[in-house]
Amino acid sequence: MTAGIDYGLVSADSHVTEPPDCYERYIEPAYRDRVPHIVHDDRRGDVYVIPGLDTMSVPMGLVAAAGEESHQMTFNGRDFEDWHRSGWDPAHRLADQDRDGVVAEMLFATVGMPLCGHQDLDYRRACMEAYNRWLQEYCSFAPDRLYGAGQAAVKNAYEGAEELVAIREQGFHAVMMSGAPGEADYDDPSYDRLWSTAVELGLPLCFHILTNPAYGGHRGPKINALLNVIRSCQDIVGMLVYSGVFERHPDLKVVCVESDAGWVPHYAYRMDHIYKRHRFWNKTAELSRLPSQYLFDNVWFTFQDDWTAFDVHDHLNAERIMWANDFPHSDSTWPLSQQLLVEHTKDLDPSVRRRILRDNAVELFGMDAPARLPAPV
Repeated sequence: MTAGIDYGLVSADSHVTEPPDCYERYIEPAYRDRVPHIVHDDRRGDVYVIPGLDTMSVPMGLVAAAGEESHQMTFNGRDFEDWHRSGWDPAHRLADQDRDGVVAEMLFATVGMPLCGHQDLDYRRACMEAYNRWLQEYCSFAPDRLYGAGQAAVKNAYEGAEELVAIREQGFHAVMMSGAPGEADYDDPSYDRLWSTAVELGLPLCFHILTNPAYGGHRGPKINALLNVIRSCQDIVGMLVYSGVFERHPDLKVVCVESDAGWVPHYAYRMDHIYKRHRFWNKTAELSRLPSQYLFDNVWFTFQDDWTAFDVHDHLNAERIMWANDFPHSDSTWPLSQQLLVEHTKDLDPSVRRRILRDNAVELFGMDAPARLPAPV
């Protein structure tokens, strides 16, 4: 185990990689002739095609790049056989968890991320329901170590609430929300129905980066686009805070997934400053608390190697930040998470460290995770 850590780590954000038959096998028959599927390209390797989207949206060369050196990563040229098998075969997952010192993971979709931007909302929902059926089967292999976030298409508040009920009935512990809902944005009062349902079901609502197509552009070099991904989560939590969602639903739990956390103290200051200085001419609704108080009480944040989050944890709510390894994606710290955490958490109080590396995720998601890794056979 990691020096000074005698408990199993819990990743609050890991991923599956949907196998070629994920959607075809589980989708409603009416959509079977146009499911997301893999095709082989001589130059790009295997790519996932999502009918109705303009591009072959999923860079399979990156979504299984965990453990590679940065100079080895490639957008293209990878086939299904090259992916980490544990991304789609749960029988192999536990060994990869053990290698990283992880006893449990909250699992999010991969192909499902660009699906969140599909404009055919009924198709989006059909694909996500198919994925949820597949994920339910995947997680059943080791229910104390594999925890799934079911996907919700969120065509509107009524159908979104229906999806939450179905996701809870399937045994999932969280919901991966579409960053771009269908018929109105999340500040619309109609979504009070959705928020109330989430609270009643005890389901944390997770907004993952790369699930909002509005943040796909960039200026200058291509690499600059990668700085945009966090903005989608910032905009969502700002919208929820300023529109009074947490004021009306104080028990609502929202998670910004893979968005880092070191930026949060300044964002909290900025939220309060704007509210106090500029709310009147913006005709902003009166809140009974400062915006930062909702942010620190109602929103959780996950990160991989954001050392600044550890550095500024005393300017955060340490019960609302959660470590993750992002396996098997290109930003993953696997299989070196333990070595990284030795360095990044060396100055933390042990109780705070345990919260961030394990307990916060266990409590938020209602996990029954093992206390530590099983002894080697």
